[in-house]
Amino acid sequence: MNLIPQDACIYVAGHRGLVGSAVWRRLEQAGYTKLVGFTSSDVDLRDRIAVDRLFSDLTPDVAILAAARVGGILANATKPAEFLEDNLRIQVNVMSAAQRTGVQRLLFLGSSCIYPKFAGQPITEASLMTGDLEETNDAYAVAKIAGIKQVQALRRQYGLNYISAMPTNLYGPGDNFNTTSSHVLPALIRRIHEAKTADVATVTIWGSGTPRREFLFVDDLADALLFLLERYDSPEPINVGVGADITIRDLAEKIAEVVGWQGEFVFDRSKPDGTPRKLLDVSRLTALGWKASTSVEIGIKRTYEWFLANESSIRDK
Repeated sequence: MNLIPQDACIYVAGHRGLVGSAVWRRLEQAGYTKLVGFTSSDVDLRDRIAVDRLFSDLTPDVAILAAARVGGILANATKPAEFLEDNLRIQVNVMSAAQRTGVQRLLFLGSSCIYPKFAGQPITEASLMTGDLEETNDAYAVAKIAGIKQVQALRRQYGLNYISAMPTNLYGPGDNFNTTSSHVLPALIRRIHEAKTADVATVTIWGSGTPRREFLFVDDLADALLFLLERYDSPEPINVGVGADITIRDLAEKIAEVVGWQGEFVFDRSKPDGTPRKLLDVSRLTALGWKASTSVEIGIKRTYEWFLANESSIRDK
């Protein structure tokens, strides 16, 4: 693949979110000046007519689909219909409009939750659709699998250079710290910080603490996505991760060390653990020449610094 021209018009769907804002920062660092993004109040990506109008007016050269309805175990388990429907609408609308308006390069951002609950570890891209999904987020996973299939169908039918990337668990500046909808790492940062502030001796964590998770700093993901846009062209999705994982208990202890809280964790085993282990095989990406550079310790520190700087504006909805 050729490098993206510096004067290319690049549309970042979801540019205010965790991933989209990191992608925007990375593109600016790389010297791209024609970056375009809209908030959900400007354009509702679930509205086909609005999305068609956006693409007809904008005619971007490149589209990065980082917009999605996302959440942790609780949010996925309690609102599966919304996670399925909203994500399907966003994906179909954006990719269909991109095809109709001649966008030749598009990157669809999926998720590692597309893989079976008991997939072999580390999880290769070939594991897709070889077993049952984790039931706590199967609706979201099905929507993301549909996005992969749409990328492949558009490539096959129209010869478009569209690709899909499957990141592992993400975190970083701009993360969601909502107490009911956040993912495990930002949720733990907030709860441990609040325990320190209130001088509370214990923090309760869902599950046993034994599940293993891989965590990728979001700015590393943004770097990987630009790398893939410039160098990857295949119908098969490609994993993006760090190639190493950590238990939830160890993660909590690392966060406590960064925050400076010296209390005790209590694990509520009546709550679900989710997938027992989820480590991605990133050998294909590594073979292309890309590797993550931010350790989980440094990533937690930078994320906690962002949280402290923005704590007053973080609200639960």
